[in-house]
Amino acid sequence: MERTVYINRIAKFLPGKPIGNDEIEEYLGYVDGRASRTKSLILRNNKITTRYYSHDKAGNLTHTNTQLTVEAIKGLCVNGFKLEDIELLTCGTTSPDQILPAHAVMVHGMLNTKPIEAISFSGACCSGMNALKYAYMSILSGNSNNAVSTGSEKISSWMRAENFEEESRKLKEVEEEPVLAFEKDFLRWMLSDGASATLLSNKPNPDGISLKIEWLEIVSFANEVETCMYMGGQKDEQGNIHGWSEYKPKEWLEKSIFSLKQDARMLDIYIAQLGTKKYVELFKKHNDDPLKVDWFLPHISSEYFRSKVDDEMKKYGVQLPQEKWFGNLTKVGNIGAAAIFVALEELLASGKLKKGHKIALTVPESARFSYANALLTVV
Repeated sequence: MERTVYINRIAKFLPGKPIGNDEIEEYLGYVDGRASRTKSLILRNNKITTRYYSHDKAGNLTHTNTQLTVEAIKGLCVNGFKLEDIELLTCGTTSPDQILPAHAVMVHGMLNTKPIEAISFSGACCSGMNALKYAYMSILSGNSNNAVSTGSEKISSWMRAENFEEESRKLKEVEEEPVLAFEKDFLRWMLSDGASATLLSNKPNPDGISLKIEWLEIVSFANEVETCMYMGGQKDEQGNIHGWSEYKPKEWLEKSIFSLKQDARMLDIYIAQLGTKKYVELFKKHNDDPLKVDWFLPHISSEYFRSKVDDEMKKYGVQLPQEKWFGNLTKVGNIGAAAIFVALEELLASGKLKKGHKIALTVPESARFSYANALLTVV
């Protein structure tokens, strides 16, 4: 018997209050005691006006990544669904609280439910979609009847000025006015904390709407393109990554080895080009018409890339009017692995969806250029 998988509910958890642009450095701090030189330029391009942080201005933690994820999952427990009903838990994140144990088992431990399968996915923005695909395939195969899939980030702590102070001190020894490298400063004004949780089932909601997953595919272009975003290592002039274990402990601080870095030049060249090409190929593969999509949800890290994606789609003749695009980046910031689901939750709650509507999700990950795409039907 052919099985079908439905997204029956999505919940989100965004910590604290929305943080405006004029407050960012009050929460993240000032590297070397001075305001960033690139902040205003980056904010002007990304158009983000508010974001969420899971620490206060003094740096005190309000939530761990695990706690953020658990709060989102609890939001699924309505209309008779209980934590004890979960058969499978899949979790994706860029920013787990620790290297080991894995993120999903820490979430399971805090949920304190019955013994279940708990699977973790690492990476960057695609890790949430990786988690969704495992859950989707488990239900599709008959291994599970339901699953909870999460995407979450607690990345603001990595962006705090104190993490760059030792590097700044070393730079002062050779430079009169040390400046944090753009590839490190760039991300401080874009990233946000939060979590999403998605309930999947082999049956649609008895009342209201569900989202039928038509297809979900993920692809890596690491064979073609070098690393663009990285953490826990350094990139040399040849484009090779040298991991943290190749450096002495004192260098971890002096070189900010564990800071998150991104090569913005590579991002500009490849992110829209490779992603749009694959997006079009997948619609052809599944005999679906990309022009018949009712809602297009692209995960973009900055509004700067909206026109880039639009221009690439125009080249393939699949350009959609902006009224069909849906996103909330400017209000919530870039929440990485959770971003696409936080946007989809808002669309679900908007009242704009009608049965039969087609929703396209596209999630790029610049770390080594991976892309996740899915097509959903409102039923």
